[in-house]
Amino acid sequence: MYCPECGFHQSGAHNYCEKCGALLAVEGVTGETTGPFAIGDHDLEGGVGGHGIEGPALAVRSGGGLSGEIFRLSGARISIGRDPDSDIFLDDVTVSRNHAVIEVTAGGVTLQDLGSLNGTYVNRRRIDAAELLADGDELQIGKFRLAYMT
Repeated sequence: MYCPECGFHQSGAHNYCEKCGALLAVEGVTGETTGPFAIGDHDLEGGVGGHGIEGPALAVRSGGGLSGEIFRLSGARISIGRDPDSDIFLDDVTVSRNHAVIEVTAGGVTLQDLGSLNGTYVNRRRIDAAELLADGDELQIGKFRLAYMT
């Protein structure tokens, strides 16, 4: 099987391209994908998503029974992983112990993979270096899908 986006040769056991993260046409898979995540002005009353959260945050869209959970990105460096000491703890074997890190600076918010086994994706594209996040970006870490909100 070849990736329709980048042409990379895949084994039949994958649903996503190992190289670029694109969804592969796999028998028995519905082809359902998530769409862009947008927040209207009416949702911003009282903070991000109306939840009273000030500043940037990550909202869990699906995965691990955490759907709807919102993590405020407070601090300069936020760790994401399966390690219980992570700032954002994602308890699933598809997430590496020290999977990724988010850094909040005056220049913006960046996400960087820390050499995880399953990779880190922004808008269905695997990232290798620090990636500047924009409002509404979709992150995939293991089986978790999260939306970045400013």
